[in-house]
Amino acid sequence: MAYTITLMKALFFFILSFLSIDGKFMIPADKSQLESWFETTVGYVSDSSSSFKVINVRVDGSGDFKTVIDAINSIPSGNSERVVVSIGPGNYTEKITIGTDKPFITLQGDPDNMPVLVFDGTAKTYTTVDSATLTADADQFYGNSAPRPDGKKDGAQASAVRVGGDASAFYNCKFYGYQDTVFDYNGRHFFKDCYIEGTVDFIFGSGTSIYMNSEIHVIPGDPTSFITAQARSSDTETTGFVFVHCSVTGSGQTAYLGRSWFPYGRVIFANTFLSDVVNPEGWSDKMDPSNDRTSFFGEFKNEGPGSNFDKRVTFAKQLSEEEAKPFISLDFIDASSWLMPPPKLY
Repeated sequence: MAYTITLMKALFFFILSFLSIDGKFMIPADKSQLESWFETTVGYVSDSSSSFKVINVRVDGSGDFKTVIDAINSIPSGNSERVVVSIGPGNYTEKITIGTDKPFITLQGDPDNMPVLVFDGTAKTYTTVDSATLTADADQFYGNSAPRPDGKKDGAQASAVRVGGDASAFYNCKFYGYQDTVFDYNGRHFFKDCYIEGTVDFIFGSGTSIYMNSEIHVIPGDPTSFITAQARSSDTETTGFVFVHCSVTGSGQTAYLGRSWFPYGRVIFANTFLSDVVNPEGWSDKMDPSNDRTSFFGEFKNEGPGSNFDKRVTFAKQLSEEEAKPFISLDFIDASSWLMPPPKLY
């Protein structure tokens, strides 16, 4: 299995802009209302490309460029306008860097004919942080085609994406990997309608992120899996991972929702379907049991066989409505100051 990223409609959305959004930021409790709420709250950019520049990348040579690297390199340093890099179908095996001097970039693929970014870097060669296909220093993303770690090979893991800049959104993305699939490194992030799979710590880092209406899939085969490892190191940090109206899929009671990697790790699952892949204990402190006193692992109105709280560890928190409110709102990521919707090219 390869570590790959499949580009769908408005796949990678890298921005550093400010937008005032009218409407209520509380995410509706009724999942059937999500789309209408999102369109009212955030909206969509017009189908017309007049409001942004489009660069076409086609592996067959029919576009402006044949590689994503060349398209990114054509964007001038200090870019201040929205640029959409439209990527045609096919496999793009290349290591890509988007520097801090190039904000306002969107990488977009056709959802009906999706391109794939792939690279064969591993942690042994590049380290986990740099083991990737796409590096965007303003808003970072990576993808890899590394073998599945077997627990014996040193440095076999690889991140499919590292997003380390502030204010980035991912719409209709697929992230394929095993260990360390999504390195949610730093900054405020929004993931909507995505698919993320993995085995160990496959969503990790110190980002401040909302994952909404996304499938989190635990790949079978490992005796124990950990979905998240959040790296909040003090009670003054505002970071954390929030999963709202998601589904955790898989089977076998092998997966923990998260583990206490850092002393103040903070992860919340709300209004989410938890399949029986979730271990009845829910969360793990095997990294350091002393973190039980300071970590924040919360659950709110989840459903499914994995949501039963009877055998949960003592440091898990079943949140009340008031306790959950700060996390099930776009205010958690200060969305009104930066979140923009994807453009429509297809």
